[in-house]
Amino acid sequence: MTVVSFLLFTIFAGALTWWITRNDEKNSSEGFFLGGRSLTFPIIAGSLLLTNLSTEQLVGLNGSAYKNGFSVMAWEVVSGIALVLMAIFFLPKFLRAGITTVPQFLEQRYDRRTQTLANSVFLAAYALLLIPIILYSGAKGLINIMDLNSLTGIESDYMLLQITCVGIGIAGMLYSRFGGLRTLAVLDTINGIGLLIGGFMIAWFALGHLGGDQGVSGGWNILKTVHPERMDSTGEAGSEVPFATLFTGVALLNLFYWCTNQQIIQRTFGASSLAEGQKGVLLTGALKLLGPVYLVLPGIIAYHLYFGQEVNNDDAYGKLVSDVLPSHLTGFFAAVMVGAILSSFNAALNSTSALFSIGLYKHMINPNADDAQTVKTAKLFVTVIAIAAIIGAPLLSKTGSLFSYLQTMNAIYFIPIFAVVLMGMLNRHVPSKAAFLSMIIGLVLLIATLIAYPAFASFTDSANKDISDLTGFSNFHLMGIVFATLILIMTFASKVAPRSEPWEQKTQTSIDMTPWKGAPVASTILVALVLLIYFTFHQ
Repeated sequence: MTVVSFLLFTIFAGALTWWITRNDEKNSSEGFFLGGRSLTFPIIAGSLLLTNLSTEQLVGLNGSAYKNGFSVMAWEVVSGIALVLMAIFFLPKFLRAGITTVPQFLEQRYDRRTQTLANSVFLAAYALLLIPIILYSGAKGLINIMDLNSLTGIESDYMLLQITCVGIGIAGMLYSRFGGLRTLAVLDTINGIGLLIGGFMIAWFALGHLGGDQGVSGGWNILKTVHPERMDSTGEAGSEVPFATLFTGVALLNLFYWCTNQQIIQRTFGASSLAEGQKGVLLTGALKLLGPVYLVLPGIIAYHLYFGQEVNNDDAYGKLVSDVLPSHLTGFFAAVMVGAILSSFNAALNSTSALFSIGLYKHMINPNADDAQTVKTAKLFVTVIAIAAIIGAPLLSKTGSLFSYLQTMNAIYFIPIFAVVLMGMLNRHVPSKAAFLSMIIGLVLLIATLIAYPAFASFTDSANKDISDLTGFSNFHLMGIVFATLILIMTFASKVAPRSEPWEQKTQTSIDMTPWKGAPVASTILVALVLLIYFTFHQ
C-alpha cells in the first residue's frame, strides 16, 4: 500500500502538471526563468510556500523543535512580517526594474562590479550549501518515512543515503532541465496542497498517539503539563533562538530570505501584475502562520515519545511519521515529501542557472549570446551543479543540527547582500564603491567569526569552541552588529562621497504596476496575528 499510494500521487501530480503547462513557451529566457511573467497569485503563493517548505524545513525545523522546543517557531511566524515588507516595499521596486535576478537590480542601482560580486556569492552559496542540504535532508526524511533500509535490504546507512541522493538528484535535474519556471510553479502548487494536508495529518495522528486512550486532547494536555517549558514561544538565553534575537539576526535572516533571496523571490518576478504578486506574497504570509502546527509541534511530540532513546535530531521527524502514520497514507506523504524535495531542489537549480547564464555568461563570457544560447547554457549548468550536489550531499551527515547549521552558514552571505540591497533602495546617494566595499567587509567579518574562529578553536582544542562562547552573546546578535556596521559605512559614504547624481529608478517592465487595494488591510491583519501567536504561547 505504501508503494502504491506513493506511485499514484506522484503520477497524478506529474500528469496534471504536464497537462496544465504542455503549451508553455520554455525556450526563451523569460519563459524558462520567469514563466513568461504570467503567474497569478494562487500559483505564486503555492510555489513560494513549497519552495520554502522542503525537507530542510520538515526534517530540520522539527529536529530543532525536538532539541529546543517551541521557540524555534520564530523561523515560521516572524516570516509573516518579512512577507508584509516584501509585498509593500520590496516587490514594487523589483517588478518596476523588470529584472530576472537580484544581482541585476544591484547593477541598475550601483554598477557591474557589485552585480558580479553578488552573483558570484549567490552561486557559491547555492552550489556549496543550499542545494546539497536540500538533497541531504530530503534523503534522510525519505529513508526514515519509507523505511528504505527494510524495503531495499541495504544495511549501510551511508550507502543508502548516497543512493537516495542520486535518485532524488537525477529526478530534480530532469525536471529543471526540461521545464520552465511555470512548470515548476504549477507542480509546487499541487504538491504544496498535498504537503499541507499531510503535515496536518502527521500532527493529528502524533497527538493521538501521544494521548493514547485519551486521543488528541490527551496528547495536547501532555504537551502542556509534562514539559510546559518546551511550549514557550520565547526561548531562553541559552536556547537556539533566544527571544532577543528576534530583533537582530533572526529578523535579518527572515528579511533577506523572503525579500532578497533569489531562490525564493524569483517566483514573484514572474507575476503577471504587481497586484497578483502582492496577493501571492501576502497569502504566503498567512499560510506561514500555520507552520508551527506541522513544522514545530511534531518535533515537540517526538521529544515526549523518544526522549532518552538516543534518537538523532534530524531522524526524529522521519521516525515519528513512520510510527504514527497508517501504512495506506505513508506512501501519499512520502510522495508529497518527494515533491517538496524536488520543488526546493528545482527552485535552487533554476535560480542558480539564471544567476550563471544571465549574470555571468551573458555579462562576461559571451555578451552577444541570444536567448537560445543562454537557455542552453543554463540547462548545461543545471546538470553540472546537480551532479556536484549529489556527490557532496552525503557528507553533511557529519554536521550537528541541520537547521541551525543552515541558518549560520546562510548568514555569511544573507547579511551583506541584504544590507547593500536595502541601502540601495532607501538611500539614493550611496555610491557604488561603498556598496562593493561593504559587501566584502561583511563577507570577511562573518566568515572570520562563523567559520574561521570555530575551525581554529577546534584545531587548538580551545574551551571556547564558538565565537558566542568568547563574546557571551548569541551569533544572531553578532549578525545584527555586522549588519549595523555595514549600514553605517554606506551611510557615512553617502554623506562624505555621495553619488554625483541621486539614483532614480526607471520603470523597465510592461506589466500592470497598480498595487492591490487590499494590501494594507491584509498586511495589518498579518502583523496582528504574529503578535497574537507570540502572546498566546508565552509562558
